[in-house]
Amino acid sequence: MRSQQLSLGRSFAVAFDHGEDFFTALADFCRTNQVRQGFIPVFIAGFAEAKIVGTCERLDDPQAPVWSSVYLTNVEALGGGTIAYNESAGQILPHIHVSVGLKEHSATGHTSHLLSAKVQFLTEMLLIEVAEPEMTRQQDPDLYDVPLLRFGTASGR
Repeated sequence: MRSQQLSLGRSFAVAFDHGEDFFTALADFCRTNQVRQGFIPVFIAGFAEAKIVGTCERLDDPQAPVWSSVYLTNVEALGGGTIAYNESAGQILPHIHVSVGLKEHSATGHTSHLLSAKVQFLTEMLLIEVAEPEMTRQQDPDLYDVPLLRFGTASGR
């Protein structure tokens, strides 16, 4: 386990607009407001379409991460996550999970890692900036190169 006391920065309420690409709008918000790291305790959303991690295929290695996606349309979502920063690329690295319900299928639910989404009507989010320590994601070769959240310097474990 890794833990670190956080010094919090600013708190934001963010409302995304109909038709926006979720991750593009999030990156634009972070760039405009100079947010490099933080956490998203909760957001509610309507998505016209979303891709989440998932498969219907048999897994050769059930312990390995699933890299394929499931495409869903017309969903309501509840989610949260973290934002780290990649200094060399100059970009945020969001890690967001959602639970979504398919509106026209009795709100049948799916829960997984969000890969992409297009806003339908609204997305309302709370975003809390972390002032310090530095939050990064580093691939762990012992865990299928999954990018794990790290605190402190980019080289710290």
